[in-house]
Amino acid sequence: MDHALRVIEFDRVLAAVGERAVSEAGRAAVRGLRPLPDSASARRALAGVHELRELIGSGDGWILDPIAPLDGALRRLAIEDAALEPAQLLACGRVMAVARAVRRLEARLDPDGLPAEHVSRLWGEAALEKRIARTFDATGAVADGASPELRRIRRALATRRGRLVDELTRYARSLPERVRVPDASVTVRNGRYCIPVRREGKAVAGGLVHDASASRRTLFVEPSRAIEAMNEIRELELGEAREVDRILRDLSTAVRARAPELADSHAALVDLDSLRARALFADEMDAAPPAFVEPGSEGIRVRGARHPLLALDPGGAVPFDLDLSADERVLLVSGPNAGGKTVFLKTLGLLSALSQSGVLPPLGPGSRIPFFRRFFAVIGDEQSIEASLSTFGAQARNLAGILREAGDRDIVLFDEIGSATDPAEGGALAAASLRRLARQARLTVATTHLGDLKRLADEKAVAVNASLEFDGTRLEPTYRLVRDQPGRSYALVIAARLGVPDDVLADARERLGPEHVSLDTLLARLETERGEVEDLRVQLERRAGATAERERDLASRETALADSERSAARRREAERIAALREARVRVEAAISQLETEFAAGDEMRRREAKRAARGEVERALRASSGALRALGESAPPSAERTVGVGDAVRWSASDRPARLVEIREDRGVIEVGELRLTVPLGDLTPHSALAGPSSGSAGVREAGGTEQRRPDFSIAAEVDLRGLRVEEVEGALNPAVDAAVVGDLPWLRIIHGKGTGALRQRVGQLLSGDPRIRHFRAGESNEGGTGVTVVEFE
Repeated sequence: MDHALRVIEFDRVLAAVGERAVSEAGRAAVRGLRPLPDSASARRALAGVHELRELIGSGDGWILDPIAPLDGALRRLAIEDAALEPAQLLACGRVMAVARAVRRLEARLDPDGLPAEHVSRLWGEAALEKRIARTFDATGAVADGASPELRRIRRALATRRGRLVDELTRYARSLPERVRVPDASVTVRNGRYCIPVRREGKAVAGGLVHDASASRRTLFVEPSRAIEAMNEIRELELGEAREVDRILRDLSTAVRARAPELADSHAALVDLDSLRARALFADEMDAAPPAFVEPGSEGIRVRGARHPLLALDPGGAVPFDLDLSADERVLLVSGPNAGGKTVFLKTLGLLSALSQSGVLPPLGPGSRIPFFRRFFAVIGDEQSIEASLSTFGAQARNLAGILREAGDRDIVLFDEIGSATDPAEGGALAAASLRRLARQARLTVATTHLGDLKRLADEKAVAVNASLEFDGTRLEPTYRLVRDQPGRSYALVIAARLGVPDDVLADARERLGPEHVSLDTLLARLETERGEVEDLRVQLERRAGATAERERDLASRETALADSERSAARRREAERIAALREARVRVEAAISQLETEFAAGDEMRRREAKRAARGEVERALRASSGALRALGESAPPSAERTVGVGDAVRWSASDRPARLVEIREDRGVIEVGELRLTVPLGDLTPHSALAGPSSGSAGVREAGGTEQRRPDFSIAAEVDLRGLRVEEVEGALNPAVDAAVVGDLPWLRIIHGKGTGALRQRVGQLLSGDPRIRHFRAGESNEGGTGVTVVEFE
């Protein structure tokens, strides 16, 4: 398998993918990917890549900080009592910090997914991480505050060094001018503080010589008077080194105690870095996860496939689609040189190898590919001088190995099968091999120039022809895959374009024979017709797109119109309700005024007040009805009416009871006492508390009849409360009393039945104290007895 992956340039693609990792370990992890052993593992890996891709593309995204390498630190931690270097300890601290930051993602991940599995392995100890951070300064050296002893030693060192420098500076200035070096300062040589003097002044300065200038004319001398102070400094420096070593060992011991968790956490970060690099690559490729199918169970469906390396260059790859049924096991691709056949062959292999390795390849949605067990490939010139193998010999050796090993779960890729030898013999060998592979391997894809091989598609269940389109006019490949059509080699056409003499070309055509010329002519005609069909398809798609756009525009306009109509209807309904409410207020005000005037007791004033109230009611109703007509509201269809002529009704503009005396299409004429009003039928509902029509109802008419005024006693002179609960009595009795008062009735008969007497008692409570009532009494025997209460009005 490694040979096949190498020749299809699998490693080159992985290296390109790995460039998106933030650490060298992450890049190495991507380069080390290989096809997984089963489809479930591959699906889980691809799902993990897709999940991270979605996370990275979300609003807050995810940026992974660089991951410090820990190889050296982990090897040293394996040695007992070995102290880590400051840089190694700092690397451990940075890994803990990155792990702690990444752990915050856990709540946003699928708990069963691969990213969550890696995140769950991350370890970090905040106290240890802070201890490492406090131990070192910005330069990576052990900080003064790492321990109180280290701080004391370094302060003493600074003081002693400062004193020594001052002392040596004064001493150098005190030397004779012939000995001094101009503008010289105290310097350190071999860890000792020295002053520069001229060579001839060595004896004058005294002390030990530690170094000399390049010209040997200046010596760096440690004066004798500085030796004792320098020894003291040296002792302090040794004490500092011992304290630093102790600090590093203690810190290393603390880290060593958690070395397994640290190592696993680092490995998990590397795995996440690899997964993230693949997610970024998938996003750049706009790749969609393919579906894996078991070889032989379903066919192959490839959509929008591109070569991964070419796809990195915008416009560098032409996508292709491919459909093969489960029974179509050999695909034979033909066409001219440099037409893209080898790139197509490698692309097919890469699509499967990358997908099975957990890398989303450049594929469109809806793709379905088999999960192959092994990959076999023969691509390029594999001749071997050492093995005394020619190009054909190397190809034959590889072919023998494939025929011996390939099984029904494997894919075979063969570039220019049967070439590099006699065309007749090579073609025969290739045809026989492809027939064998059609029965033996799951999928075989081969490219060829041999005309005899193109006829294999005529043999049932052997091969499917395909070609990569070539523009014969411009002599340029278009790289579009054409199924069920073999490709032309265009050898003579290209030769003619490149200047081969006509007589040579004519001789070549004669030697090809009429059968070959006829086949080539047929292929040329097929290509022309296919081009015309493709042009028609493009035109139809363009027209279909324009039609769809017009349909969307019409649908949008219809939606807007419907929304406008609904808004207008809601507005009309709101205005209708407002008009009804205004009319009701005016009606109630008029009736209240009428009742006030009645209370005054003057008969003339009562009648005048009644006329004024009726006039006000009529004006309010006319205004309301006019507003309703302007709004264009209509009553429900007659088939849905719930009231009829002679029914007791309630008008929505008032709580007062009324009776329907006439129906005029969508409007009704009602009477409230002596008032006769025309209102929309939709504003009337049945009034169950009132009795049926009285004996005077003969005065009503249907639309088109002769109108007759109804007498005042058309208002019901009785109300039946039987069957009501005690709490329902008030709602039925009060409107009946109001109607009788408005209708100027002298009395009202209230039927409540005998029963327990609860209804009669409630009626008495409601009638008591009403100033409009002169008195009320139980009915006489001929009036219903105690089951009836008779009310007489003022």
